[in-house]
Amino acid sequence: MKRFLVPLLAAFLSTAGWSASAADWATVSSPAPGATQSIGSYTAGCLQGAQALPLDGPGYEAIRISRNRYWGQPVMVDYIQTLASKVRNAGQPHLYIGDLGQPRGGPAPSGHASHQIGLDADIWFERQPGARRAPADREHPRLRSLVKADDTGIDDTVYTPAHATLLQAAAEMPNVDRIFVNKFIKERICQTATGNRAWLNKLVVWLGHDAHFHVRLRCPPGNPQCQPQAGYYSDDGCGEPLYSWFVRPPVTVPPPGTVQKPYRPKLPAACTAVLNAP
Repeated sequence: MKRFLVPLLAAFLSTAGWSASAADWATVSSPAPGATQSIGSYTAGCLQGAQALPLDGPGYEAIRISRNRYWGQPVMVDYIQTLASKVRNAGQPHLYIGDLGQPRGGPAPSGHASHQIGLDADIWFERQPGARRAPADREHPRLRSLVKADDTGIDDTVYTPAHATLLQAAAEMPNVDRIFVNKFIKERICQTATGNRAWLNKLVVWLGHDAHFHVRLRCPPGNPQCQPQAGYYSDDGCGEPLYSWFVRPPVTVPPPGTVQKPYRPKLPAACTAVLNAP
């Protein structure tokens, strides 16, 4: 069931009005020239002057490379490389890095409503010690969920305290706006975290996010057209904000094969020039 949540979420987040189709953005294989600028919002925007994340680095390797979604703001590339180096220096297995964004941002043809302005990245919970995979073998790696298949709680055959340690390291990095995680993951960490719990504030519950966590960085200085997201709770979020996810009505999930309306948000006018730049 969980594999249908993300496309459903795209439909929930779509905005009024129409713009260039996601297919138009996906066919552009190189970044737009010019100084790096995030334009618009996380769910309706674009990116000029994107930087590619190297596909391999100390402590990480990119997966699903054929999607060509390893582009982002330089601050996001630096964030991933710094976090991965910390993981490596701690003697932990390297990270699997999933989608950042497309070469010019914008809506993707499948899988995400956000990741449009170079400030979002997916990092998978799966940790596999040993040799790195060859790039051709990274399209379909094993990516286990930390949540039971019947969606009733944490799967303790997969989850370990190392997952909480990783999330803490990710949340305590500079420039983090929020990190999206599954409600059961947030609940478990609320129950077990000790010491300084300030970093729990950054863990924001959202649908899905049971096999990966989604890092979102703040708009960098010097990006006047970047639209920050609204704030969230001021405490650790382990009270009413978390409880509400367990009492709200269940999400209706469309059956397999359901054709959904393409996600086509209304983008800022400046994104037309970004898309059409040589």
